[in-house]
Amino acid sequence: MNKKQVIGVIIFVVLVLSIIGIRFFSNNSKGINLSRLTTVYVATGGGKEDFLADSDIVKILRKKYKLNVVFDNWSNGKTIQLPLVREAAGYGDESIASAIAGGDTSYTIHSSGVSTYDALFTSDQRFYDYYKLWPDKEKNEADRYNVKGGSLTLNTPIVIYSWKRVVEVLMQEEIVTERDGVYYISDMNKLMQYILDGKKWSDIGLGELYGNINIASTDPVTSSPGATYYGLLLSTLVSGQITDENVAESLPKLKQFYVKSGYMNNTPADLFERYLKTGMGGQPMIVDYEKSIIDFANSNKDGFNQVKDEIRILYPSPTVWNSHCLAYFTDKGKKLYEAFDDKEIQQIAWEKYGFRTGITGGSYDVSKIGIGVPQTITSTVSSLKMDIYNQLIEYLRNGE
Repeated sequence: MNKKQVIGVIIFVVLVLSIIGIRFFSNNSKGINLSRLTTVYVATGGGKEDFLADSDIVKILRKKYKLNVVFDNWSNGKTIQLPLVREAAGYGDESIASAIAGGDTSYTIHSSGVSTYDALFTSDQRFYDYYKLWPDKEKNEADRYNVKGGSLTLNTPIVIYSWKRVVEVLMQEEIVTERDGVYYISDMNKLMQYILDGKKWSDIGLGELYGNINIASTDPVTSSPGATYYGLLLSTLVSGQITDENVAESLPKLKQFYVKSGYMNNTPADLFERYLKTGMGGQPMIVDYEKSIIDFANSNKDGFNQVKDEIRILYPSPTVWNSHCLAYFTDKGKKLYEAFDDKEIQQIAWEKYGFRTGITGGSYDVSKIGIGVPQTITSTVSSLKMDIYNQLIEYLRNGE
Protein backbone atom coordinates (compact mmCIF):
# COMPACT_ATOMS: atom_id res chain seq x y z
CA MET A 1 0.00 0.00 0.00
CA ASN A 2 1.55 3.26 -1.08
CA LYS A 3 1.60 6.50 0.87
CA LYS A 4 -1.48 7.96 -0.85
CA GLN A 5 -3.49 4.84 -0.12
CA VAL A 6 -2.48 4.91 3.55
CA ILE A 7 -3.53 8.57 3.82
CA GLY A 8 -6.83 7.73 2.12
CA VAL A 9 -7.56 4.91 4.58
CA ILE A 10 -6.74 7.18 7.53
CA ILE A 11 -9.05 9.90 6.19
CA PHE A 12 -11.82 7.31 5.69
CA VAL A 13 -11.45 5.98 9.24
CA VAL A 14 -11.48 9.52 10.66
CA LEU A 15 -14.66 10.31 8.70
CA VAL A 16 -16.38 7.16 9.95
CA LEU A 17 -15.43 7.92 13.55
CA SER A 18 -16.59 11.53 13.12
CA ILE A 19 -19.99 10.38 11.83
CA ILE A 20 -20.37 8.00 14.76
CA GLY A 21 -19.39 10.77 17.15
CA ILE A 22 -21.79 13.27 15.58
CA ARG A 23 -24.65 10.77 15.81
CA PHE A 24 -23.84 9.98 19.42
CA PHE A 25 -23.58 13.57 20.61
CA SER A 26 -26.47 14.89 18.52
CA ASN A 27 -28.59 12.21 20.15
CA ASN A 28 -27.35 13.38 23.48
CA SER A 29 -25.85 16.86 23.83
CA LYS A 30 -24.59 16.11 27.35
CA GLY A 31 -22.51 13.14 26.26
CA ILE A 32 -24.80 10.56 27.87
CA ASN A 33 -25.68 7.48 25.87
CA LEU A 34 -29.48 7.48 25.92
CA SER A 35 -29.61 3.79 25.07
CA ARG A 36 -28.24 3.07 28.54
CA LEU A 37 -30.96 5.06 30.27
CA THR A 38 -34.43 3.97 31.33
CA THR A 39 -37.04 5.88 29.34
CA VAL A 40 -40.06 7.01 31.34
CA TYR A 41 -43.20 8.29 29.61
CA VAL A 42 -45.29 10.80 31.54
CA ALA A 43 -48.65 12.36 30.64
CA THR A 44 -48.13 15.91 31.89
CA GLY A 45 -50.48 18.78 32.72
CA GLY A 46 -49.41 22.36 32.05
CA GLY A 47 -47.79 25.01 34.22
CA LYS A 48 -44.38 23.40 34.65
CA GLU A 49 -43.06 23.04 31.09
CA ASP A 50 -39.98 25.26 31.58
CA PHE A 51 -39.04 23.53 34.82
CA LEU A 52 -39.27 20.03 33.35
CA ALA A 53 -37.28 21.11 30.28
CA ASP A 54 -34.58 22.81 32.37
CA SER A 55 -31.19 21.53 31.26
CA ASP A 56 -30.01 21.03 34.85
CA ILE A 57 -33.12 19.01 35.72
CA VAL A 58 -32.66 16.85 32.62
CA LYS A 59 -28.99 16.37 33.49
CA ILE A 60 -29.72 15.31 37.09
CA LEU A 61 -32.37 12.83 36.00
CA ARG A 62 -30.05 11.33 33.39
CA LYS A 63 -26.73 11.29 35.24
CA LYS A 64 -27.83 10.61 38.81
CA TYR A 65 -30.95 8.51 38.24
CA LYS A 66 -30.29 7.08 34.75
CA LEU A 67 -33.71 8.26 33.57
CA ASN A 68 -34.59 9.69 30.17
CA VAL A 69 -37.99 11.26 30.83
CA VAL A 70 -40.44 12.10 28.05
CA PHE A 71 -43.09 14.57 29.25
CA ASP A 72 -46.07 14.58 26.85
CA ASN A 73 -48.43 17.56 27.09
CA TRP A 74 -51.99 16.78 28.23
CA SER A 75 -54.87 18.88 29.50
CA ASN A 76 -56.16 17.72 32.87
CA GLY A 77 -59.67 17.05 31.63
CA LYS A 78 -58.58 14.88 28.72
CA THR A 79 -56.72 12.51 31.07
CA ILE A 80 -60.16 11.45 32.28
CA GLN A 81 -62.13 11.44 29.04
CA LEU A 82 -59.56 9.97 26.62
CA PRO A 83 -57.59 6.72 26.95
CA LEU A 84 -54.31 7.71 28.61
CA VAL A 85 -52.06 6.49 25.80
CA ARG A 86 -49.51 8.53 23.86
CA GLU A 87 -51.53 8.25 20.65
CA ALA A 88 -54.45 10.14 22.23
CA ALA A 89 -52.14 13.15 22.53
CA GLY A 90 -50.78 12.80 19.00
CA TYR A 91 -47.61 10.83 19.79
CA GLY A 92 -46.61 7.19 19.21
CA ASP A 93 -48.18 5.12 16.42
CA GLU A 94 -49.37 7.51 13.71
CA SER A 95 -52.20 5.32 12.43
CA ILE A 96 -53.65 4.84 15.93
CA ALA A 97 -53.19 8.55 16.73
CA SER A 98 -55.03 9.45 13.53
CA ALA A 99 -57.86 7.03 14.35
CA ILE A 100 -58.33 8.43 17.86
CA ALA A 101 -58.21 12.01 16.54
CA GLY A 102 -60.87 11.03 14.03
CA GLY A 103 -63.24 9.90 16.78
CA ASP A 104 -62.46 6.19 17.04
CA THR A 105 -63.49 5.24 20.59
CA SER A 106 -62.48 1.58 20.43
CA TYR A 107 -58.96 2.15 21.76
CA THR A 108 -58.20 1.81 25.47
CA ILE A 109 -55.09 1.60 27.62
CA HIS A 110 -55.32 -2.20 27.11
CA SER A 111 -55.44 -2.16 23.29
CA SER A 112 -52.73 -3.81 21.26
CA GLY A 113 -50.24 -1.43 19.66
CA VAL A 114 -50.87 1.61 21.87
CA SER A 115 -48.03 3.35 23.70
CA THR A 116 -48.74 3.37 27.43
CA TYR A 117 -47.57 5.72 30.18
CA ASP A 118 -45.56 5.13 33.32
CA ALA A 119 -46.92 8.11 35.22
CA LEU A 120 -49.39 10.99 35.23
CA PHE A 121 -48.26 14.46 36.33
CA THR A 122 -51.39 16.56 36.85
CA SER A 123 -51.36 20.31 37.39
CA ASP A 124 -54.29 20.23 39.81
CA GLN A 125 -54.82 18.02 42.85
CA ARG A 126 -58.50 17.43 42.12
CA PHE A 127 -57.61 15.60 38.89
CA TYR A 128 -54.99 13.54 40.71
CA ASP A 129 -57.50 12.53 43.37
CA TYR A 130 -60.19 11.86 40.79
CA TYR A 131 -57.96 9.74 38.58
CA LYS A 132 -57.48 7.27 41.43
CA LEU A 133 -61.23 6.52 41.46
CA TRP A 134 -63.00 4.03 39.21
CA PRO A 135 -64.02 5.64 35.91
CA ASP A 136 -67.64 6.74 35.68
CA LYS A 137 -68.86 4.90 32.60
CA GLU A 138 -72.16 6.81 32.63
CA LYS A 139 -70.06 9.89 31.82
CA ASN A 140 -68.08 7.97 29.17
CA GLU A 141 -64.87 8.19 31.18
CA ALA A 142 -61.96 6.12 29.85
CA ASP A 143 -60.42 3.09 31.58
CA ARG A 144 -57.60 4.05 33.92
CA TYR A 145 -54.29 2.61 35.02
CA ASN A 146 -53.91 1.22 38.49
CA VAL A 147 -52.21 3.97 40.51
CA LYS A 148 -49.48 2.30 42.56
CA GLY A 149 -48.49 5.45 44.41
CA GLY A 150 -47.70 9.13 44.22
CA SER A 151 -48.34 12.43 45.95
CA LEU A 152 -48.09 16.20 45.78
CA THR A 153 -44.77 17.01 44.16
CA LEU A 154 -44.64 20.70 43.18
CA ASN A 155 -46.74 23.32 44.97
CA THR A 156 -47.45 27.02 44.67
CA PRO A 157 -50.13 28.97 46.55
CA ILE A 158 -52.78 31.22 45.05
CA VAL A 159 -51.89 34.87 45.72
CA ILE A 160 -53.16 38.29 44.69
CA TYR A 161 -50.72 40.68 43.07
CA SER A 162 -51.24 44.38 43.66
CA TRP A 163 -49.31 47.63 44.04
CA LYS A 164 -47.87 49.61 46.93
CA ARG A 165 -50.42 52.46 46.80
CA VAL A 166 -53.42 50.09 46.55
CA VAL A 167 -52.21 48.00 49.49
CA GLU A 168 -51.69 51.07 51.65
CA VAL A 169 -55.37 51.93 51.20
CA LEU A 170 -56.52 48.32 51.74
CA MET A 171 -54.60 48.33 55.03
CA GLN A 172 -56.48 51.49 56.06
CA GLU A 173 -59.71 49.66 55.21
CA GLU A 174 -58.59 46.81 57.51
CA ILE A 175 -58.71 44.33 54.65
CA VAL A 176 -54.94 43.75 54.49
CA THR A 177 -52.50 43.32 57.36
CA GLU A 178 -48.71 43.14 57.32
CA ARG A 179 -46.62 40.73 59.38
CA ASP A 180 -42.84 40.44 59.12
CA GLY A 181 -42.79 42.16 55.75
CA VAL A 182 -45.48 39.88 54.26
CA TYR A 183 -48.94 41.15 53.34
CA TYR A 184 -52.04 39.07 54.11
CA ILE A 185 -55.67 39.52 53.09
CA SER A 186 -57.12 39.11 56.54
CA ASP A 187 -60.72 39.96 55.58
CA MET A 188 -61.49 38.44 52.18
CA ASN A 189 -65.23 38.58 52.88
CA LYS A 190 -65.08 42.35 53.24
CA LEU A 191 -63.14 42.71 49.99
CA MET A 192 -65.65 40.47 48.20
CA GLN A 193 -68.54 42.52 49.56
CA TYR A 194 -66.95 45.74 48.27
CA ILE A 195 -66.89 44.17 44.82
CA LEU A 196 -70.48 42.87 45.09
CA ASP A 197 -71.68 46.29 46.27
CA GLY A 198 -70.10 47.95 43.24
CA LYS A 199 -67.80 50.18 45.30
CA LYS A 200 -65.46 52.31 43.23
CA TRP A 201 -61.77 52.72 43.86
CA SER A 202 -62.46 56.40 44.50
CA ASP A 203 -64.83 55.42 47.33
CA ILE A 204 -61.88 54.14 49.34
CA GLY A 205 -59.53 57.00 48.52
CA LEU A 206 -57.98 55.86 45.25
CA GLY A 207 -59.26 58.62 43.01
CA GLU A 208 -56.43 58.02 40.55
CA LEU A 209 -57.97 54.64 39.64
CA TYR A 210 -60.98 54.49 37.35
CA GLY A 211 -64.01 52.23 37.81
CA ASN A 212 -65.17 49.68 40.35
CA ILE A 213 -63.00 47.69 42.72
CA ASN A 214 -62.14 44.42 41.05
CA ILE A 215 -59.72 41.49 41.20
CA ALA A 216 -58.82 40.24 37.73
CA SER A 217 -58.54 36.48 37.31
CA THR A 218 -58.53 33.87 34.61
CA ASP A 219 -61.94 32.48 33.71
CA PRO A 220 -62.88 29.67 36.15
CA VAL A 221 -65.11 28.09 33.50
CA THR A 222 -62.20 27.52 31.10
CA SER A 223 -59.06 27.86 33.24
CA SER A 224 -57.75 25.65 36.04
CA PRO A 225 -56.15 28.60 37.94
CA GLY A 226 -59.43 30.50 37.79
CA ALA A 227 -61.33 27.46 39.04
CA THR A 228 -58.89 27.07 41.93
CA TYR A 229 -59.40 30.73 42.87
CA TYR A 230 -63.18 30.43 42.82
CA GLY A 231 -62.86 27.27 44.88
CA LEU A 232 -60.99 29.37 47.44
CA LEU A 233 -63.75 32.01 47.35
CA LEU A 234 -66.36 29.31 47.93
CA SER A 235 -64.38 27.94 50.91
CA THR A 236 -64.13 31.50 52.26
CA LEU A 237 -67.87 32.08 51.99
CA VAL A 238 -68.69 28.89 53.88
CA SER A 239 -65.84 29.32 56.41
CA GLY A 240 -64.32 26.06 55.23
CA GLN A 241 -67.46 24.05 56.03
CA ILE A 242 -68.31 22.38 52.72
CA THR A 243 -71.82 20.95 52.84
CA ASP A 244 -74.50 20.62 50.18
CA GLU A 245 -76.56 23.32 51.92
CA ASN A 246 -73.64 25.75 52.31
CA VAL A 247 -72.59 25.33 48.70
CA ALA A 248 -76.14 25.82 47.40
CA GLU A 249 -76.51 29.03 49.43
CA SER A 250 -73.18 30.45 48.24
CA LEU A 251 -73.35 29.72 44.51
CA PRO A 252 -75.68 32.66 43.64
CA LYS A 253 -73.30 35.06 45.40
CA LEU A 254 -70.33 33.61 43.53
CA LYS A 255 -72.22 33.92 40.24
CA GLN A 256 -72.87 37.60 40.99
CA PHE A 257 -69.17 38.03 41.81
CA TYR A 258 -68.28 36.28 38.55
CA VAL A 259 -70.52 38.55 36.46
CA LYS A 260 -69.15 41.70 38.09
CA SER A 261 -65.58 40.57 37.34
CA GLY A 262 -66.10 41.30 33.64
CA TYR A 263 -63.53 40.33 31.00
CA MET A 264 -61.21 37.48 31.96
CA ASN A 265 -58.00 36.14 30.44
CA ASN A 266 -57.78 32.43 29.70
CA THR A 267 -54.17 31.93 30.76
CA PRO A 268 -52.37 33.16 33.89
CA ALA A 269 -49.25 34.00 31.86
CA ASP A 270 -51.20 36.54 29.78
CA LEU A 271 -52.79 38.05 32.86
CA PHE A 272 -49.50 38.38 34.73
CA GLU A 273 -47.89 39.99 31.68
CA ARG A 274 -50.70 42.55 31.47
CA TYR A 275 -50.31 43.24 35.18
CA LEU A 276 -46.63 44.03 34.73
CA LYS A 277 -47.03 46.02 31.51
CA THR A 278 -50.07 48.13 32.39
CA GLY A 279 -49.18 48.79 36.03
CA MET A 280 -51.51 49.98 38.77
CA GLY A 281 -53.76 51.89 36.38
CA GLY A 282 -54.40 48.88 34.16
CA GLN A 283 -54.46 46.02 36.65
CA PRO A 284 -54.76 47.17 40.29
CA MET A 285 -55.20 43.57 41.54
CA ILE A 286 -54.90 40.19 39.85
CA VAL A 287 -55.04 36.54 40.94
CA ASP A 288 -52.12 34.31 40.07
CA TYR A 289 -49.63 31.87 41.55
CA GLU A 290 -46.75 32.79 43.84
CA LYS A 291 -44.33 31.09 41.46
CA SER A 292 -44.97 33.70 38.74
CA ILE A 293 -43.01 36.46 40.48
CA ILE A 294 -40.06 34.18 41.24
CA ASP A 295 -39.98 32.91 37.67
CA PHE A 296 -40.12 36.52 36.44
CA ALA A 297 -37.36 37.63 38.82
CA ASN A 298 -35.06 34.93 37.43
CA SER A 299 -35.93 35.26 33.75
CA ASN A 300 -35.96 39.08 33.61
CA LYS A 301 -33.76 40.50 36.35
CA ASP A 302 -33.72 44.04 34.91
CA GLY A 303 -37.48 44.14 34.57
CA PHE A 304 -37.96 42.77 38.07
CA ASN A 305 -35.59 45.35 39.58
CA GLN A 306 -37.62 48.12 37.93
CA VAL A 307 -40.91 47.10 39.56
CA LYS A 308 -40.07 45.15 42.72
CA ASP A 309 -40.33 48.17 45.05
CA GLU A 310 -43.88 48.87 43.85
CA ILE A 311 -45.20 45.29 43.59
CA ARG A 312 -47.05 43.81 46.54
CA ILE A 313 -47.92 40.12 46.95
CA LEU A 314 -51.06 39.53 49.00
CA TYR A 315 -51.59 36.14 50.61
CA PRO A 316 -55.24 35.29 51.27
CA SER A 317 -55.60 33.94 54.78
CA PRO A 318 -56.29 31.13 54.28
CA THR A 319 -55.06 30.47 50.77
CA VAL A 320 -55.12 27.28 48.71
CA TRP A 321 -52.35 25.29 47.08
CA ASN A 322 -52.11 24.71 43.39
CA SER A 323 -50.52 21.28 43.58
CA HIS A 324 -48.83 19.43 40.74
CA CYS A 325 -49.23 15.77 41.69
CA LEU A 326 -47.36 12.78 40.29
CA ALA A 327 -49.14 9.40 40.15
CA TYR A 328 -47.10 6.43 38.98
CA PHE A 329 -48.32 3.23 37.34
CA THR A 330 -45.06 1.30 36.87
CA ASP A 331 -41.72 0.77 38.60
CA LYS A 332 -40.17 3.17 36.09
CA GLY A 333 -42.69 5.81 37.11
CA LYS A 334 -41.87 5.15 40.75
CA LYS A 335 -38.17 5.85 40.08
CA LEU A 336 -39.11 9.26 38.66
CA TYR A 337 -41.39 9.99 41.61
CA GLU A 338 -38.56 9.21 44.03
CA ALA A 339 -36.15 11.36 42.03
CA PHE A 340 -38.23 14.45 42.78
CA ASP A 341 -37.12 14.12 46.42
CA ASP A 342 -33.63 15.03 45.25
CA LYS A 343 -32.45 18.15 47.12
CA GLU A 344 -30.82 19.59 44.00
CA ILE A 345 -34.03 19.24 42.02
CA GLN A 346 -36.06 20.81 44.83
CA GLN A 347 -33.65 23.74 45.07
CA ILE A 348 -33.90 24.42 41.34
CA ALA A 349 -37.68 24.10 41.53
CA TRP A 350 -37.80 26.88 44.11
CA GLU A 351 -34.96 29.22 43.18
CA LYS A 352 -35.59 29.31 39.44
CA TYR A 353 -39.29 28.51 39.06
CA GLY A 354 -40.95 29.28 42.39
CA PHE A 355 -42.27 25.79 43.12
CA ARG A 356 -42.36 24.82 46.78
CA THR A 357 -42.05 21.20 47.92
CA GLY A 358 -42.99 19.44 51.13
CA ILE A 359 -46.09 19.51 53.31
CA THR A 360 -46.00 23.23 54.18
CA GLY A 361 -44.14 24.29 51.08
CA GLY A 362 -40.66 23.58 52.34
CA SER A 363 -38.16 25.92 54.00
CA TYR A 364 -36.15 28.24 51.78
CA ASP A 365 -34.10 31.39 52.06
CA VAL A 366 -36.85 33.68 50.80
CA SER A 367 -34.79 36.79 51.55
CA LYS A 368 -32.90 36.28 48.28
CA ILE A 369 -36.02 37.23 46.32
CA GLY A 370 -36.06 40.77 47.68
CA ILE A 371 -39.85 40.97 47.98
CA GLY A 372 -42.37 39.98 50.68
CA VAL A 373 -42.65 36.18 50.52
CA PRO A 374 -43.28 34.08 53.66
CA GLN A 375 -40.81 31.42 54.66
CA THR A 376 -43.59 28.83 54.90
CA ILE A 377 -47.27 28.71 54.00
CA THR A 378 -49.28 27.58 57.01
CA SER A 379 -52.80 29.00 56.61
CA THR A 380 -54.46 26.98 53.86
CA VAL A 381 -57.73 25.26 52.98
CA SER A 382 -57.96 21.91 51.23
CA SER A 383 -58.63 21.76 47.53
CA LEU A 384 -62.27 21.02 46.77
CA LYS A 385 -63.26 17.62 45.44
CA MET A 386 -64.09 17.17 41.79
CA ASP A 387 -67.87 16.99 42.24
CA ILE A 388 -67.93 20.33 44.10
CA TYR A 389 -65.77 21.96 41.43
CA ASN A 390 -68.03 20.59 38.71
CA GLN A 391 -71.08 21.94 40.52
CA LEU A 392 -69.41 25.35 40.94
CA ILE A 393 -68.25 25.64 37.33
CA GLU A 394 -71.58 24.47 35.93
CA TYR A 395 -73.41 27.08 38.00
CA LEU A 396 -71.06 29.84 36.85
CA ARG A 397 -71.59 28.75 33.26
CA ASN A 398 -75.36 28.29 33.28
CA GLY A 399 -76.80 29.25 36.68
CA GLU A 400 -79.19 32.14 37.18
